[in-house]
Amino acid sequence: MSGWAAAPYTAALRDGGQLTLRGHDGWSCPLDVARWSAVADAADLALLRRCDGPVLDIGCGPGRLVEALGTRGHRALGIDINPGAVEATRLRGCHALRRSVFDRVPGAGRWGTALLIDGNIGIGGEPRTLLRRVARLVRPGGLLLAEAAPGEVDERRHVRLDAGSGAPGPAFPWARLGARALRREATAAGWACAETWTHRGRVFLTLTTPTGPG
Repeated sequence: MSGWAAAPYTAALRDGGQLTLRGHDGWSCPLDVARWSAVADAADLALLRRCDGPVLDIGCGPGRLVEALGTRGHRALGIDINPGAVEATRLRGCHALRRSVFDRVPGAGRWGTALLIDGNIGIGGEPRTLLRRVARLVRPGGLLLAEAAPGEVDERRHVRLDAGSGAPGPAFPWARLGARALRREATAAGWACAETWTHRGRVFLTLTTPTGPG
């Protein structure tokens, strides 16, 4: 995940530049930094209407979802390992911490909803490990709203961030899952899929945890 803390991402958030994830074999995936830096759009708002209770936005980026949650009356916290993302979120007047999801997270076990949006199911490169970690952060009966990649993909690879000028950042593990693969990994991690829906070409899943022990 060190690539997300590299200079290309911070610079793109600051300057509105382009970013692309690149694999060593020529694979590439453009990142929509402009949308991340804008205000929440219609697809985002359809997602946020499903949130329940306090919300943890994992990999919050520049904070558009944390900001929109606040206007809807939710207590919300963004976490991100990139200092530029955390600063951008705080500049919106929102709460954010520079923190990995795998480190100590405030309110662990008490969040009503967690978010893995904008490709963040890929954090760490092992989705099942990530999903198990998130299950320990939400309360019993809590929700995870996750965005799947378009198409039926299931990719695990090491990638670098490329801003189009200068050398790409350091390699880090990443994953991309379509809806079918995400449902499979979520089930294996102890989640149940309550809903799959699309909005303007984006694909989302509502996942739930058991309501209590056993």
